[in-house]
Amino acid sequence: MLVMVMKSENPLVMAYMGDAVYELYIREYLIKSGICKAGDLQKSSLDYVSAKSQRKHLERLEDESFLTEEEIDIVKWGRNAKGAKTKHADIVTYRLATGFEALIGKLYFEGKIERIKDIVNFIVGG
Repeated sequence: MLVMVMKSENPLVMAYMGDAVYELYIREYLIKSGICKAGDLQKSSLDYVSAKSQRKHLERLEDESFLTEEEIDIVKWGRNAKGAKTKHADIVTYRLATGFEALIGKLYFEGKIERIKDIVNFIVGG
């Protein structure tokens, strides 16, 4: 089990790692679902990994009370981090996506892989 203690937990660092971890699980899901062409994989992945998609999925996780209070606090922590601007999403969407990615990154560094899988399965199953 991977459990890392960070000297300074930075929400943008958590989001950076969360982006990679989440995309890995989504890519695995898409390949296992039978999509075999790189172009099709790329197009399909945008339904899950774009900032707009992450916002939509985060809102569903919250609306259906799937996240714990602690997880909601992590999302808020990541959402409120001051980061770079984006060309592909409005600021609210970008910040919500950053909050979602920070959650995935923090769970990863805490070794909570099963919880990440639960979240991803909820997203792809709905």
